[in-house]
Amino acid sequence: MLNRVILIGRLTRDPELRYTPSGVAVTQFTLAVDRPFSSQGGEREADFIPVVTWRQLAETCANYLRKGRLTAVEGRIQVRNYENNEGKRVYVTEVVADNVRFLESNREGGNSNGGGGSMREEPSYGGGSGRGNSTRNNQDPFSDDGKPIDISDDDLPF
Repeated sequence: MLNRVILIGRLTRDPELRYTPSGVAVTQFTLAVDRPFSSQGGEREADFIPVVTWRQLAETCANYLRKGRLTAVEGRIQVRNYENNEGKRVYVTEVVADNVRFLESNREGGNSNGGGGSMREEPSYGGGSGRGNSTRNNQDPFSDDGKPIDISDDDLPF
């Protein structure tokens, strides 16, 4: 069996960060994904797909994603249901993301400094293995502004 989805679209609003009663972070946002064709009137149509992220990925999305940002989401489709206040069964289809990528820089405004970044919910990125701090020093590795990089031949693997 295979349940895998990859979406590229724009956020319709800022992500909502919440915590479960046990303290697990969860973020919800909606991604507007253009359809590959136009309507008979020549207008582009889009699907609005709910996305859910958990744990460190949820906190990172809440900190860096904003309304209108072009974003790629990779995950699985999940259908859940619950009974609402009126006693009716409600079904919800959503994407549970395990990888989120920023596809454009945040030069247009906002308070994040991460453009083109990637977040995965894996042990090496803070998925719970305790292999070090999941947040880096937030230093730009390309901050030398185009100056030559000093690399000796001994550093090259070939």
